[in-house]
Amino acid sequence: MDLLSDVDLKKKAVGEKAVEDIQDGMTIGLGSGSTVYWMLKRLGEKVQEGIKVSGVPSSVRTENWAKEFGVPLTDFSEVNRLDLAIDGADEIDPNFNLIKGGGGSLLREKIVNQAADRFVVVADESKLVEELGAFPLPIEVVQFGWELTAKHLESLGCNPELRKKDGDVFVTNNQNYILDCQFNSITEPEKLHEEIKSLVGVVETGLFFNMTNQVLIGEEQGVKVLSRDNPIG
Repeated sequence: MDLLSDVDLKKKAVGEKAVEDIQDGMTIGLGSGSTVYWMLKRLGEKVQEGIKVSGVPSSVRTENWAKEFGVPLTDFSEVNRLDLAIDGADEIDPNFNLIKGGGGSLLREKIVNQAADRFVVVADESKLVEELGAFPLPIEVVQFGWELTAKHLESLGCNPELRKKDGDVFVTNNQNYILDCQFNSITEPEKLHEEIKSLVGVVETGLFFNMTNQVLIGEEQGVKVLSRDNPIG
């Protein structure tokens, strides 16, 4: 087995810590990203030990991980609400506002996370920021006329770039494109989200606000638990 890097060890510790919140009988929103991988691996072990749960995955990759680790799955044709959602983030500000979508699953992640009674973010300490915006904001757009959508986004003060992967245009699980928009500084996430969503061709933004209940952060010393009563900083 390959030795894990310091960052991977932090992600593993946080992912495994998140499983402690999962109780028998829960329906769980399964986020995306490398930290969630470790959560799913540990959850699969708990399933083998006898815990009864079901999960709604937020990406095809997460669905495949869940199947690999033996985590039972369901979908929104069977359930209307989730007890808990666990997901990663690309940036987390002191008010628990997030930028998500670095992996390309922001639309499904938002649908899943908003359906949960409780939303827990898992990340390593590098994702904590004083202000959102250093990480380019992912915006999911329909393929038709994406060039026009990008022009409209430029008028909001960003530099949109069409996401590519391995030389080809990246296509989401929903058959849309992603424009990665560099704003540098996002001081009013909710206002910016509304402005972007008003543009024709925009499907969803990677700004997540008024959703997060708790943040688990992997540090050298272990896992720090941040909540509304124990905020960042």
